[in-house]
Amino acid sequence: MGKVAFIFPGQGAQKPGMGQDFHENSLLAKETYKEASKLLNLPMEMICFKKNNEINITEYTQAAILTTSIAMLREIESRGYKCDVTAGLSLGEYSALVASRVMTFEDAVQVVRQRGILMQMTVPRGHGGMAAVLGMDGAAVKEIVDTIDCVTVANYNCPGQVVISGKKYAVDKASEKLEEAGAKRVVELNVSGPFHSEMLRGAAEKLGEVLADVKLKKPKIPYVTNVTAKYVKDKKRIKELLEKQVYSSVMWEQSVRTMLEDGVDRFVEIGPGKTLAGFIKKISSDAKVYNVGKWEDLDGLADFI
Repeated sequence: MGKVAFIFPGQGAQKPGMGQDFHENSLLAKETYKEASKLLNLPMEMICFKKNNEINITEYTQAAILTTSIAMLREIESRGYKCDVTAGLSLGEYSALVASRVMTFEDAVQVVRQRGILMQMTVPRGHGGMAAVLGMDGAAVKEIVDTIDCVTVANYNCPGQVVISGKKYAVDKASEKLEEAGAKRVVELNVSGPFHSEMLRGAAEKLGEVLADVKLKKPKIPYVTNVTAKYVKDKKRIKELLEKQVYSSVMWEQSVRTMLEDGVDRFVEIGPGKTLAGFIKKISSDAKVYNVGKWEDLDGLADFI
């Protein structure tokens, strides 16, 4: 029998009503939302459960997704389900850090709240942009993007799906060149900033100051970081990697391949949406993926694991 990985989605997976059924059925989940609300002085239940504008604003989104993912994780763990490895996409890496016992939820939710504020405020809206490049190899995208200043590869999601990020004019220029070079489509993303680009380096440095006061522990469960797509065993490197993650490429496809090579054959995506499941099926048709995003999904978890 192979290994099981718990994986966690990042920003973009949010939707009104996420986690509400867990809140209604699980005391652990309900306490998680209450804890987040108290720590952040925010109405987390309202942000996550009701239709509102805040859920799509970065400074609220990141804390909301983390809270929802951990509310689900706590119920899953209370039933005795365990994983051998953990990882998360961008923001999702903080949920992975909680799952691996590197960071407490109390610290994680406060850090990501600050992370969201810093990422949102560092670059004025409209100055930066992001675009998804479809139907083109990641190496080919990077080769073209590297010839243009002020734009970079932000995400290697899966074969045929890469995201670029940077100054708006540079992203537009790169998009034209990529389409000319054979990209099936280049789609501008509706985001509030040029995430995972050099434009966010200032936010990363300030996040480093926030992280300086956070106590981390050695991972009890191995986790893979976005920056290197490798396992992090030395806790002294974690803060540096989290800071760098803000302006570095998210190596998700490479991270999944690292887990596959380590014997992971079952992935449980915990949190709203099914984005990561879609990526993994494109990375490896042999990998098995199960989503826990609704209360009823818990019923099939025993057979999957």
